[in-house]
Amino acid sequence: MLIDKDPRFPYYSYDVLFHFYTAIARWAGNNPGRTRRVTLAHGASSSPTTNMQTPQIGMHLHSDWKAFAGGLGFIVLAFALAAAPLTWVLAALIGAILGVAILIQPALGLIALAFIIPFGRELSFPSGSIGATDALVAFVLAGWLARGLAARRLTVDRTPLLMPLAVFLWFGALSLIQATSWRQGVLEWLKWAEFAALYLVAAQTLQRRHVWWVLIALLMAATFEVALGASQFTRQVGPEAFNLLGRFMRAYGTLQQPNPYAGYLGYLMPVALSLAIGTLTAWWTSGKTSSLLLGLLLGVVALLLLVGIGLSWSRGAWMGAVVAILVVIAGRSRRAMLTAGTIVLALCVIVLLLGPSRLPSAVSERVAAFSGYLVGPDPATSEITDQNFSVLERLAHWEAGIRMFNSAPWLGIGIGNYGVAYPRFALPHWYEPLGHAHNLYINFLAETGVLGTLSFLVLWASVAALLYRTARVQEPFLKSLALGLLGTVAYLTVHNLFDNVFVQHLQLQLALLLGALVALRAESVCLSK
Repeated sequence: MLIDKDPRFPYYSYDVLFHFYTAIARWAGNNPGRTRRVTLAHGASSSPTTNMQTPQIGMHLHSDWKAFAGGLGFIVLAFALAAAPLTWVLAALIGAILGVAILIQPALGLIALAFIIPFGRELSFPSGSIGATDALVAFVLAGWLARGLAARRLTVDRTPLLMPLAVFLWFGALSLIQATSWRQGVLEWLKWAEFAALYLVAAQTLQRRHVWWVLIALLMAATFEVALGASQFTRQVGPEAFNLLGRFMRAYGTLQQPNPYAGYLGYLMPVALSLAIGTLTAWWTSGKTSSLLLGLLLGVVALLLLVGIGLSWSRGAWMGAVVAILVVIAGRSRRAMLTAGTIVLALCVIVLLLGPSRLPSAVSERVAAFSGYLVGPDPATSEITDQNFSVLERLAHWEAGIRMFNSAPWLGIGIGNYGVAYPRFALPHWYEPLGHAHNLYINFLAETGVLGTLSFLVLWASVAALLYRTARVQEPFLKSLALGLLGTVAYLTVHNLFDNVFVQHLQLQLALLLGALVALRAESVCLSK
């Protein structure tokens, strides 16, 4: 049957158009059977002979073109995936799945991020400036913003530490007016902006069940790094410069250097230790077998992390670990504080009675080298040997950093610009820059001046004060986490005297843990009301 023809279309009938449209609609996956009596687009009213089911041409045409374009896009995507390397295809698929999951639940992104932090260098993009870790942080932030805007609820005003973080970021940005390289400066500033954003998202997103998964992901990755470091240590896998005693190799994991490797483990060792002590204390009072097993497992993890720090052969990490353990133990109670003090005093007496010569020669030489930082030999004139090389190298970089600070005391030479400016301030014989001053505080003085350094110290003191206040609560898990993080802050404070362990995204661990603590703190306050 033919539909009445429009005089403006003398050569075509509507039955041809109908069958053509039906074929396209079926190919695109639409159902042309869902039709009804319509008024034709050109204005001719349908007659009784046109009461047959006809498609809504005007209404469906736009959606059909969208379906056609979508189908064509999928075909193009399929060919692109077929031509791409398999690793790229897998990465794209995993990224797409993870991206959708993060948009649905940003906490999943935080858990994934907790695991991949030490593998950032292995997962970096070809450009090198941005890696998978940065991309995941961006995904998490986008997911959090999308959910907040959809729910019309973005609460940030009551989150602790936001003001000192904002002031620190402001002075860091202000120092860029002194920068020689804006690219290096902006990248370093973005590192701290990323820290602040991740802390905020974690504080607003995580719940108690999420916090446990974040901790599991962090400790699983750290345990893997210890196993890898132990293999490198015993099998002598690594560059010649890491050779130790002719039989071993300094552990460095996936972080390429022993000091960042030790720093990475140092972020988590005090947390694992504190959670182990807290869980075993809960078992002692309740008698639950599950608490005993969990406490023993956490204790083993803490011991493994401590062994990994030892295998790094990093003196700053050793000293930081000792201080962190004392803080975690002493923070439990006055009795624990007296016990920790007694242990330290007894160890000091034993060392004095036995003498350093009774220690293994490699360990005694490593510890004795600390005196080099105190007496301060001149790195420009001292004879360089294998034994004093690392000490003189650090002293040379400290001196260069102080010279940078003297040249621009208020705002420094620009955040992230230590390595760029180093050749102008280098001492004789020490012309190769290491990227930072090997002392966080001198590095901040050099790059951000007095204003930036003071803002960082205020932020650091605010973090310690928040942790100290939280450690006084009665809720066992929250108390243990706060004490563990207080140990982490003590560790970082000491280790950063000899290095900079806010590198390779390691600081994101602290952002995650602080955000988790604040989230638990807010949840505990709500439950108590």
